[in-house]
Amino acid sequence: MKINKKLLAVVISTSLFSGGAFAEDQKYKQLEDKINSLEQMLLSLKQELSDKNTETLTSQKTTQTKSNEKHSYSFGGFIKATGAFSSYSDGDLASGSAGRDFYIPGTIPVGGEGESTDFDFGAKESRINFKSNHVLASGDKLGSYIEMDFLLPPGGNERVSNSYQPRLRHAFITYNNWLFGQTWSTFQDVGALPESVDFLAASDGIVFERQAMVRYTNGPWQLALENPETTITPFEGGARIVSDDNGTPDFVAKYTHKTDWGHVAVAGLVRSLEYDQVSNNESESSFGVSVTGKFNVGDKNNIKFNLASGAGMGRYVGLNTANGAVITDDGSLEAIDSNAVAVAYNHHWNNTLRSNFILSRIDIDNEADYTGTSVTKSAQSAQVNLLFSPVSKLTLGVGFLHGKRELESGTDGELNRLIFSAKYAF
Repeated sequence: MKINKKLLAVVISTSLFSGGAFAEDQKYKQLEDKINSLEQMLLSLKQELSDKNTETLTSQKTTQTKSNEKHSYSFGGFIKATGAFSSYSDGDLASGSAGRDFYIPGTIPVGGEGESTDFDFGAKESRINFKSNHVLASGDKLGSYIEMDFLLPPGGNERVSNSYQPRLRHAFITYNNWLFGQTWSTFQDVGALPESVDFLAASDGIVFERQAMVRYTNGPWQLALENPETTITPFEGGARIVSDDNGTPDFVAKYTHKTDWGHVAVAGLVRSLEYDQVSNNESESSFGVSVTGKFNVGDKNNIKFNLASGAGMGRYVGLNTANGAVITDDGSLEAIDSNAVAVAYNHHWNNTLRSNFILSRIDIDNEADYTGTSVTKSAQSAQVNLLFSPVSKLTLGVGFLHGKRELESGTDGELNRLIFSAKYAF
């Protein structure tokens, strides 16, 4: 910045000393010093204004960057009331048994005396969840999901308050293609699960498992390392052993092909069954293959199917109707083979009324010399239901389920269950 000091001195002197001459050198020197000081003040002010402009531009840029981020949060779940009449051909299930809450093939009473009928009514299946999704300024995607319901945990009662503790269903975070936490096993196909008035349909013949994992997804491919757990039948039979001795995670790979007519998924499971004992530690390799899918029939109807076969699948199939391995006569482990199948047809009668027809079965290839004859050889079920949705998010349902379980000895037992439900999703 250039300033005419002489001119400025004349202006200032004229303003300050109008009416008199002012030509002394000393007074000019004083004015010149004041002008220099004023000049420095102006230069300082100019720099300060420049710095503020730069700061403002930077702030505007940062605000613009933040405005490119997207964040969403949602709360959801449903409230469901279920009532069921259950008739058993061979004995009864004790109050509080998980098999009273929903169909678990391995809990069907077998070889008992006399028939029995129970009625259960509750809202424990109700659930709540919280979800968040974030698209960051860098373009990265971050998400979270947590869900709870009130089935299975102890602590409730039907005597006074019907209070029940919540249980964790899902809890995971996602970062771009990665997932960390607990959710459906990669070996499972949620899109192929039949719709039911019960908590779970076709449980004999489907893969059903939630557990902790690290999963990578790339297009139709999914690869995962999942929580291992070995369930074992003692030599010559007895109470199930849950070893919790695994030293390596289960590995799952899945490929899903999606088209206009539906989807088909193929999954493979590889794991090590392990049991550490005082005298020795035993392990056995295990594998499983699952083929699942959904075929659309017309505009609204569909057919869903589940096939699974392998050695040592154990808890992954049929709600652990079969264990993963058995202890042999020499103390080693031998994987137990099993095959499962389920098929369901969903038919919409009109815009508010639909039905599901479901068949399911599991066959277990036990080595009876090791397992004994009191283990389950097969289980099967058939279900039909009618679901009515008079308004969006509300569904009233009624269904009938027939289940049968047979032991290696040939002894069997049957279950007939009439189910009513009312569900509001939010």
